[in-house]
Amino acid sequence: MAKSSSLLQRLSKIILRLILWFFGISIFWVILLIFVNPPVTYLMLQRGFERKAEGKTWKLKKDWKDFEDISMNLKKAVLAAEDARFLIHHGFDFEAIEKAYQKNKKGKKIHGGSTISQQTAKNVFLWPGRSYIRKAFEAYFTLLIEIFWSKERILEVYLNVIETGDGIYGMEAATQTYYGKSCTSLLKGEAALLAAVLPNPRRWTPLKPTTYIYYKQGLILRNMRNLGKLKF
Repeated sequence: MAKSSSLLQRLSKIILRLILWFFGISIFWVILLIFVNPPVTYLMLQRGFERKAEGKTWKLKKDWKDFEDISMNLKKAVLAAEDARFLIHHGFDFEAIEKAYQKNKKGKKIHGGSTISQQTAKNVFLWPGRSYIRKAFEAYFTLLIEIFWSKERILEVYLNVIETGDGIYGMEAATQTYYGKSCTSLLKGEAALLAAVLPNPRRWTPLKPTTYIYYKQGLILRNMRNLGKLKF
């Protein structure tokens, strides 16, 4: 009994230390990225290795743009398309989650309720997937970035790491590829069209929009008008 008790105490201490180390490292990591731009994400590396496995060349095209240099049209388009309540929620939009849940109950198509904060946490700190463990980590890191980062920083990182095409990441690389110009000077229609393909940028492209993408562009333009003036 004494040996078992001693072993249990040692295991408890080890587990407690691991938990404390996890919290300490994760918080330090989040704070560090306030000042340091994420150089690469798990998804970028995964996509690169997938291309190599398919016999293609390695491709990782990205070009960081600071928040103030990104077109306001693009910021509004992305919020209108992905997370209209971004500036007022604290990481989770429970209204959107409830709507997505109700839609998923009615049909086979899966609707997501993830906010830009959740997507940023997933893209920067985690791996792709739909497991409950990954979702729990996503919620944890979402809370951390909402606590330590400003809304400007969250959106800036999101716009610079989001997948925007095959081997293309971030809005600057996307606009250079599709429009031949910087994301600093996008027109409303261009920004809305780019935002329309974000849910699946390897399937859809602004260069060859489908009828469905044009329809989404129209919805996004309308939602952009409804957003009014953004106040970060």
